[in-house]
Amino acid sequence: MTLQSPSRRALLMQGLAAPVLLAGLVRPAQAVLSAHLVEPHMRLAGGGAAPRVALTLDACDGHADRRILDLLLSERIAATIFVAGPWLARNHDAFARLLANPDLIEIGNHGARHRSAIEDGEVLWGVRAAGSAAGVEAEVRGGADLLVAAGAPRPRWYRDATARYSPDALALIAGLGCRVAGFSLNADQGASLGAAQVRGRIAGAEDGAVIIAHVNQPGRSAGAGVAEGLRALKERGVGFVRLSDVGVVPVV
Repeated sequence: MTLQSPSRRALLMQGLAAPVLLAGLVRPAQAVLSAHLVEPHMRLAGGGAAPRVALTLDACDGHADRRILDLLLSERIAATIFVAGPWLARNHDAFARLLANPDLIEIGNHGARHRSAIEDGEVLWGVRAAGSAAGVEAEVRGGADLLVAAGAPRPRWYRDATARYSPDALALIAGLGCRVAGFSLNADQGASLGAAQVRGRIAGAEDGAVIIAHVNQPGRSAGAGVAEGLRALKERGVGFVRLSDVGVVPVV
């Protein structure tokens, strides 16, 4: 099943395909998702001598989940971490640790106020929408400016608050010089799943997977599952890469 939008051809030209609902990855709320919204999915391009995955973590609001961050740094697990303005404001020390490991951690833009890039104002899972083209631009530019002011390089990658986008917003983001980060494996459903389920999803990741999970909910069991799943992947001999280190392709 593929969600169609009037801008499908334009999105394909930009390397972003309309989403497909991959087996085992459909969120419970997917059935009520408005048909005009797009959820970009992608995988790593090509194959290497050993299996590899791209770990992407969203830092939305709340606090730093040290179960995950400590593991990344101690075990040298590469990741792209998408930092939103509210999380940045509350977690200066954790952010400084990320900046101190630029060879390992890539900082992505998660928006100035953690709003979804939806231009018509539709609210998903209680997350406010940018609500207009100007609102989307403010999220993207503002988020990047906050990260640069905090000492990070200007981010190459952007992911909005819900990983859902208005088609026109995708075109606008591309016009701002940003690449939208999709995924192929949703590990924790917004940190709502239990540890065992999250561990199983991550531990079973296939070669080339782009994983999405969260690093801002230390009070939930999902974070323990993320850490356990990453350990299991490393024991399997799976390598970890940042998004900007490798090519990615859309899942069509």
